[in-house]
Amino acid sequence: MADELRGRTVAILAADGVERVELEAPRGALYGAGARTELLSLHGGEIAARQMDLDPAGTFPVDRQVSEASVEDYDALLLPGGTMNPDQLRTDPDAVGFVRSFVQSGKPVASICHGPWTLAEADCVRGKRLTSWPSIRTDLRNAGAEVVDEEVCVDGRLTTSRGPQDMAAFCAAIVEQFAAAPALA
Repeated sequence: MADELRGRTVAILAADGVERVELEAPRGALYGAGARTELLSLHGGEIAARQMDLDPAGTFPVDRQVSEASVEDYDALLLPGGTMNPDQLRTDPDAVGFVRSFVQSGKPVASICHGPWTLAEADCVRGKRLTSWPSIRTDLRNAGAEVVDEEVCVDGRLTTSRGPQDMAAFCAAIVEQFAAAPALA
C-alpha cells in the first residue's frame, strides 16, 4: 500500500504561523504513499512554523508562491491549520482564488484544525458537511456549512479534521481520498 499515490502531486498551501505537526504529519503520510508535494505560500523563501500556536517550531522552505501556481499542476490540495496561517491566507486574494478554483475543479481538498477558514473565505463550505477546531465552527456555520464534531469528516471531495489529536485518522483518510480521485493525465 506504499504506492497508492505514486505519480500524484499534492499542493500544500500554508503561510507563516502554520502548525508544524499539521503540515509535517500529513506530508509524511503523503510521501509514504508515494505522492510528491509542493509547499505553496504567499511569499518565497521559508515560512515560520509554530507549535500550539505559541512557540516557534522551525521553518519550511517554500516551493512556489501561490500567485504563480496553477490548479492544473496538482492532483489534490492540503490546507493545514494553526490560527495565524489561515488567518493570513484568507486575506490574500491569490490564496483565496487558488482555493476556490481548486474546489471548483472537483479535485480533492483536505483541511485540518483552523484550515477551513480559508475554505469559508473562498465561499466553498456552503451546503458542505465538515469539522474543524471548535473556535471556528460558528464562522463555518455562518458561511453555510453543516458542522459536526467528528475526528474526520468526508463530504464528497472535501476531507476535514478537528486538530492534532485526530492526526492518525486524518492522515489515513487523506491518503484514501486522494487515491480514490482520478490522477492527472
